[in-house]
Amino acid sequence: MLMFNRLGEFMKVTKITETALRDAHQSLIATRMRTRDMLPIVEELDKIGFFSLEAWGGATFDVSIRYLNEDPWERLKLVKEHLNHTPLQMLIRGQNLVGYKHYPDDIVEKFVEKSYQNGVDVFRVFDALNDVRNMEKTIKVAKAQGAHVQGTISYTISPVHTLEGFVEMAKDLDDLECDSVTIKDMAGLAYPADIYKLVKMLKEETDLLISLHSHSTSGMTPISYYTACEAGVDILDTAISPLAWGASQPPTESIVAALKGTPYDTKLDLKLLNNIKKYFGDIREKYAGLVDPISEKIDTDVLLYQLPGGMLSNLVSQLKDQNALDRYQDVLEEMPRVRKDLGYPPLVTPTSQIVGIQSVMNVLNGERYKIVSNEVKDYIKGLYGRPPAKINPKIAKMVIGDEKPIDSRPADLLEPLYDYYKTEGEKKGLIRKDEDILTLAIYPAIATKFLSGEVEEEELLSPKQVISSNNEFDVPTSYSVEVDGDIFDVKIMPTGYLNIEESQRSPKGDVEGGVSSTMQGMILKLKVDIGYKVEKGDILAVIEAMKMENDIESEIEGTVRSIFVDEGDSINAGDILMIIK
Repeated sequence: MLMFNRLGEFMKVTKITETALRDAHQSLIATRMRTRDMLPIVEELDKIGFFSLEAWGGATFDVSIRYLNEDPWERLKLVKEHLNHTPLQMLIRGQNLVGYKHYPDDIVEKFVEKSYQNGVDVFRVFDALNDVRNMEKTIKVAKAQGAHVQGTISYTISPVHTLEGFVEMAKDLDDLECDSVTIKDMAGLAYPADIYKLVKMLKEETDLLISLHSHSTSGMTPISYYTACEAGVDILDTAISPLAWGASQPPTESIVAALKGTPYDTKLDLKLLNNIKKYFGDIREKYAGLVDPISEKIDTDVLLYQLPGGMLSNLVSQLKDQNALDRYQDVLEEMPRVRKDLGYPPLVTPTSQIVGIQSVMNVLNGERYKIVSNEVKDYIKGLYGRPPAKINPKIAKMVIGDEKPIDSRPADLLEPLYDYYKTEGEKKGLIRKDEDILTLAIYPAIATKFLSGEVEEEELLSPKQVISSNNEFDVPTSYSVEVDGDIFDVKIMPTGYLNIEESQRSPKGDVEGGVSSTMQGMILKLKVDIGYKVEKGDILAVIEAMKMENDIESEIEGTVRSIFVDEGDSINAGDILMIIK
């Protein structure tokens, strides 16, 4: 493993962290780059002289097992095998690891140890609420391995966030013996004057290396990068140009060229970078069907809505899944209201998903907080940590009633789970290596399907195919069918769901007593069976939609007559799940 000193040689020039293999494609193509498209270029990337190559963590773990049928641990090992000089970096969400909720300390400890053993040299550790209590375990375990640890400030703008507060957080990270501190500007909100002041204050108040990570969404980032250099920043995050701009980072080549001949020269070779650019140009074309114009353009509306780069492309993708892309603007306008209700959390995973998906549900259901995800409930209960500001008491009352939120470190309430998932996984024949236990513990439902071989790689569509698949008029409804030499003209017409008798339907196609899904997702749990008597408000099922868990509640009192889904089934908005009469 490569080692670093707290004030090592990297202070001599401005260093670059290349994000092409993680955040760049997470921001522009919904994290869909395959491992087989990364490996051919890794050795060339290794020759450049980057401070680090970000290639793991964030959403890559989830997407690999959910959509790509790839083992994320294998990706980590394979990329590491091709690196001889450049440290491999991952983004890790503190106590959330690579998931969307807190995991007990035994899972955190074993995950960090296995990540290091499989190739991670640099752990960039953050917490969505900037609650250092949620970062401490990850930092200490990573330090014990001998890794370089970047404690991270989730940068945001709100009535309760100040530069002085960020500096105090950095001092706490310094006390935990972090090797460097990252300003993680996930939405490109850092104004040049503010970032100059913050970097200057951090250099004066700590002995840490200072790294700046930002996205190009607002268009200000290249200027902010230069002012950060003037203030003494040590490391900048960039993305090779075919995967840069928009919701991604500024282009590596552009930043290298802009700093050439200045006191902040990176000393990197533009000719070598140009060869890498050509490779990723082809990759960009291959994945062009996933690049949404909303994600790749400069959008100054981010200064109002503060939607981070990685969440932007995923939100677009998720609204498409819900057949609701036309409500995109409405969702953007709802997000600041939900964020204020929840005490101004920084919009970074998982709080960006918590705020974003609740905004989607508020808009699509036509009534604010009519349906609330389980994650919002847990957030208000304090199970994600301490919010930056007080939660709207009316919303808290609506969501959790008179329950009193906790104020302790959330993980202190969690029982160890590693041995449980080890036993359960072995019983089901899912475990082939120790890493599989961790995959199962972090994503029980998705990992069960993945480890049992039920996940198929998502088809990669060309831009033309994407347009066709999104255009209902391109789907044929009339066919000529040959049977024993005779030709029959057949017209295909929708007749409903699961052969429910036409007599049960209203003129609009609704099913009497039918419980329908309001969103696309997957059935995580069924809470009832046929013959169960339910009261109004009883939980019937739990759906994972847009990476959040959502309870489906009964709107009537009655008896469950039919159930049309099983746990693990994928469903679409409007699908009938069961009938209650």
